[in-house]
Amino acid sequence: MEKTEYTVANKSDDTVVCYSPTMITTNGVWQGDNPLDYSLPLFILQLTLVVVTTRLLVFILKPLRQPRVVSEILGGVLLGPSVLGRSLNFANTLFPLRSVMVLETMANIGLLYFLFLVGVEMDLSVIRRTGKKALAIAISGMILPFVIGICFSFILHGNEAEPLAHATYVLFLGVALSVTAFPVLARILAELKLINSEIGKLAMSSALINDMCAWILLALAIALAENDSTSLASLWVVLSSATFVAICILVVRPAISWMIRRTPEGESFNEFYICLILTGVMISGFITDAIGTHSVFGAFVFGLIIPNGPLGVTLIEKLEDFVSGLLLPLFFAISGLKTDVASIKEGQTWGILAVVIVLSCAGKIAGTVLVTTFYHMPLSEGFTLGLLMNTKGLIEMIVLNVGKDQQVLDDESFAIMVIIAVVMTGIISPIVATIYKPARRFVPYKRRTIQRSKPDGELRVLVCVHGPRNVPTIINLLEASNPSKKSPICVYVLHLVELTGRASAMLIVHNTRGSGRPALNRTQAQSDHIIHAFENFEQNSSFVSIQPLTAISPYSSMHEDICGLAEDKRVALIIIPFHKQQTVDGGMEATNPAFRIVNQNLLANAPCSVGILVDRGLSGSTRLAANEVAHHVAVLFFGGPDDREALAYGWRMCENTGTSLTVLRFVASDESLASTTELPPHIHDEDDPRILTAETDGVQEKRFDEEYLNEFRTKSAENELVVYAEQVVNNGEETVAVIRSLDIQHDLFIVGRGQGMSSPVTTGLTDWSECPELGAIGDILASSDFASTVSVLVIQQYVGLMPHETAATPDSPPDQPDDKLANRWTPQASGTATPVF
Repeated sequence: MEKTEYTVANKSDDTVVCYSPTMITTNGVWQGDNPLDYSLPLFILQLTLVVVTTRLLVFILKPLRQPRVVSEILGGVLLGPSVLGRSLNFANTLFPLRSVMVLETMANIGLLYFLFLVGVEMDLSVIRRTGKKALAIAISGMILPFVIGICFSFILHGNEAEPLAHATYVLFLGVALSVTAFPVLARILAELKLINSEIGKLAMSSALINDMCAWILLALAIALAENDSTSLASLWVVLSSATFVAICILVVRPAISWMIRRTPEGESFNEFYICLILTGVMISGFITDAIGTHSVFGAFVFGLIIPNGPLGVTLIEKLEDFVSGLLLPLFFAISGLKTDVASIKEGQTWGILAVVIVLSCAGKIAGTVLVTTFYHMPLSEGFTLGLLMNTKGLIEMIVLNVGKDQQVLDDESFAIMVIIAVVMTGIISPIVATIYKPARRFVPYKRRTIQRSKPDGELRVLVCVHGPRNVPTIINLLEASNPSKKSPICVYVLHLVELTGRASAMLIVHNTRGSGRPALNRTQAQSDHIIHAFENFEQNSSFVSIQPLTAISPYSSMHEDICGLAEDKRVALIIIPFHKQQTVDGGMEATNPAFRIVNQNLLANAPCSVGILVDRGLSGSTRLAANEVAHHVAVLFFGGPDDREALAYGWRMCENTGTSLTVLRFVASDESLASTTELPPHIHDEDDPRILTAETDGVQEKRFDEEYLNEFRTKSAENELVVYAEQVVNNGEETVAVIRSLDIQHDLFIVGRGQGMSSPVTTGLTDWSECPELGAIGDILASSDFASTVSVLVIQQYVGLMPHETAATPDSPPDQPDDKLANRWTPQASGTATPVF
């Protein structure tokens, strides 16, 4: 059967490319077909190659703190004519000219939907609230690079060009040099732990304004590029674009709001509505492309008019992973595939390239420093802010690709600008991490444990929450902690969110929503749910103050945020959920293995005591009568600093009239002590210092235990709700048997982690330990084959002193507000979005 063929002339090299519309899918290699001769198998292979290459580069460049966009562009450069594409066999086999149309079409569809998602996630009201300082930084950071672009346009483009063509070239060059990539900048700030600092918030405000200005300039540049024959056509393009925006705001947005109102709260949206909106993205792209503006402009505007709330969340969940993870890298890779470094032939051009990079960076820095100096900011902060504003990314790549497609930029100019984008973005993180060391204005304090805290002073607790499921038990635990007039509890609630690189996660950093406004995305909805629960607890409880915050970090470094906040706020105890949760059948299953890594890192680095909460439910107070008990708490005491800290927390709880406390001390029998005190024959040397040290430490710890237990028994002797008992056991097996007999009588066990302590009563218990971070006893209590109704709090006491403090270091005055200690952490007011670190 004869195949119909179409002929397409390629303008760049006058090559005639023929393809058949029936050559899409292959009949198979057994029929003698080469899959690479057919468009679909070839596209699948190209997409796979691009994704694998870019992901490999992301992994390689991660230690150098490089954002993902750099890896994606470099992946394209690597596969393109600059490196592997120099081999004609490689280029003609995997990236033949006939495949370019399919590849670019799919990349532009991915770009279309990605810009739609960016519009959905962006809140224009944020820009209205950014303030004069951010506006001034954004404008001044754009003007000087734009001027530099004008100056170098004469060198790069030549003076012989037509005035309008040269003006278009200047516009493209200026936008490419002056733009700042908001999503890329947000990721860099988060990785450098600057996202909640003053400089971080200012940088993000300025980047948002810069992004909006860049979109306006891009629309103007495209209008001029596509209609360079007459300025009247460009005017019509601008007017048509303005009309399109007006129709979207006045007609389409009310229609979408009507769809939202027709969907009952809490129910999923009708599939017809979702399909209609996804089709609207393509229609918007078609309209703006038809009137002379790029299709992505229409998709972006269509995304902007989607009201914030559950509809936006649904659209993001359905599209973001597929678009951002698969199709968007294709667009960046194509930018790299179009980049031929060999087209920059003259050494003089390489020199100009270096000068453009340096001067455009310097222009943004100089403009930013001028504004920050005017606002009396330190020079180092102004310089750092200027560096951060040089971050490049998506919009610049769109500008450059449109410029090349419209033949405003030739191969050499395009290659120069792509290299500038990669170099400028690539150097930001390492330089900022090296030169900018924000001063940590921590106030040294000594009450880093509950045992050392004053019984008549404020207790500060940092509570870490992964999701809403952790909230009820933690609230009940805090309620049982006896907040009182003489000893109120200040709770810092920290919602832990993984840094995924999504713009949606970053935008909640900045989005300050008014009370009652809907959440922007799922992360923010979870934060709101958690915050409202704790605020209700604060309103219904006396002597409890709540300050919610959110931490967005990679799990590998999340403990740094927790430790930093704990030290900054001078807390005595950090409470964090266990990485396993109870299932319906009473077993324990891991929710996220990364949570365990966070817990382990926190135990190793915490500046205060740490409690890991194994959540099996904890009944809340139901406003019982005075003679009834709401909580039955048991402290299992084996000896050592961790157990003394557990007893200190239980002691505080028993001051509450609604809490009964049982303290069960496990004592080794004389027989078991005799069998463990005999030293091996080879260390009977009396001069061996190890014997003296071990005996001294052991004796000292026992003395501390006896003193603290005696004090506890003396002061709680008249409390009828406190029971103290001692149990003599021979080994770990007997210890477990005693604990099992207690489980039905209590709803919370508090145990020390027992790190570094060895006792005959726990002999053999560590041999089959699943979670050593809980200690021998905590691991047994948290295991699936133990109690199904008893929550467990495993406490590790802080025993060391920080390098900058001494035991006699006084606390700051009680009436000194926290906000004066450091401005790194900002508490969230009711009804507003939390800041992030």
